[in-house]
Amino acid sequence: MPHRSSASGRSQATWMCASIGLLLILSQPTARSATVHDGQHDFDFSEGTWHTHIIRTVDPFDPNSVSIQIEGSVSSRKIWGGLAWLEEIQADTPKGHWQAMNLFLYNPKAHQWSQSFVNSNVGDFGTRFVGAFKDGRAELLAQDTFNDKTILVRAVWSNITPTTHRYEEDFSDDGGKTWKVSFIADKTRVPAS
Repeated sequence: MPHRSSASGRSQATWMCASIGLLLILSQPTARSATVHDGQHDFDFSEGTWHTHIIRTVDPFDPNSVSIQIEGSVSSRKIWGGLAWLEEIQADTPKGHWQAMNLFLYNPKAHQWSQSFVNSNVGDFGTRFVGAFKDGRAELLAQDTFNDKTILVRAVWSNITPTTHRYEEDFSDDGGKTWKVSFIADKTRVPAS
C-alpha cells in the first residue's frame, strides 16, 4: 500500500525538524559575555623586600587570648614567569629567630592560586589554601584543625598599594558564618638600595 501524506504527518515532521534545528543551535558554542580574568600576574605587586609588622593572636576563639607582636622581613620573587611565587619570611619572636616560606602556584585552567606554607621548625608543607583575586583583594581558603577541632582558615590580601599591603588569616569554627582574626601582617616596601 503506497504511503499517503496527511496533515498530521506533515505537522509532526515539521515539529521534528524544528526540534532538531533548535538542538543544533543550542549545542553550538557561544561567545562568552565576559572575558575570564587571567590571574597569572595577581601577585606581581608583592615582588621585592618588605618590612612586616605581625600581630598573632594565640587563640582567636578566646576573647582573653594574648597577642604577640613580631617584626621581620619578607622577600618575594616570581618563578616560571609569574605562574609561581616564592616568599621567604624571617622574623624575631619572643621565642627566637623564625624562618618560614610560602609557595604560591597559579592554575591557569581554574584561574586560581594555591598557597602552601612551611615553617623551618617543622620542615613540612602545611595545609594548602586555594582561591582567587577579585576587585584588588585575594581570598584563599583551607580546612585545618585548631585545638583538635576542624576549622576553616581564610587568607586575605587587602589594602594593596605599590608600597604597602596587608596579609591576614582568619579562623572560623562555624563553617564560615563568623571569622576570628588570628594573624595580621602589615607590610611596607623596603626601597631598593
